[in-house]
Amino acid sequence: MDAAIVTVGDELLVGDTENTNATWLCGRLDARGVTVRRVTVVPDEIAEIARVINEYHAEYDAVIVTGGLGPTHDDVTMEAVAAAFGRDLVANDEAADWLAERGYSADDLVAETTHLPADCRPLPNEAGVAPGAVVESAYVLPGVPAEMEAMFELIADEFEGTQTHTVTVDVDEPESELLERFTELQEAFDVSVGSYPGESVRVKITATTADEAERAAEWVRERSELTDPEN
Repeated sequence: MDAAIVTVGDELLVGDTENTNATWLCGRLDARGVTVRRVTVVPDEIAEIARVINEYHAEYDAVIVTGGLGPTHDDVTMEAVAAAFGRDLVANDEAADWLAERGYSADDLVAETTHLPADCRPLPNEAGVAPGAVVESAYVLPGVPAEMEAMFELIADEFEGTQTHTVTVDVDEPESELLERFTELQEAFDVSVGSYPGESVRVKITATTADEAERAAEWVRERSELTDPEN
């Protein structure tokens, strides 16, 4: 399963807010075997949000959109999602009933709070108020991290892919000296390799089986200067 993540908000683009939602979602999706192909940040603009959702809906199995839900002037994500799929934004009785069960009456809420794309599947917000929605392959979640995380857990089982296994090896050599070794490694084993330089080079080896990942890691250990784990 391939997925894309779209995070919405001017505050992300100017650096006022750290994009922790994207990092959290990537980790959760990867743990479920889902390959994240794109992470994109877009401004609070209907046309731009709709364009990106349209493009990713055509290319990937699922699109997760976070941010811009609610009744304020810059919360335009639901309108953009409706536009991306050629739907109207309409009052959703199921979302309204769910909020009523939690003690929110119509007098407590701005009317647009429960306006969602027509014929969508509403998602309850267990940690907040503004509901999410599923429209075809697009999953629309809040931008507040606690709300986003709680809502994702409601739909997590809908995201599945090929499970992978990862082993890391810390190597005390310059990354440039490891390039030829990485080529040999991938010729000898069915793995993908990532390298992350720091005080040492952390080599991340990923395979579809634990045995293949460990055999490849042992190959690296035998041919490398390893860091002392006690230092």
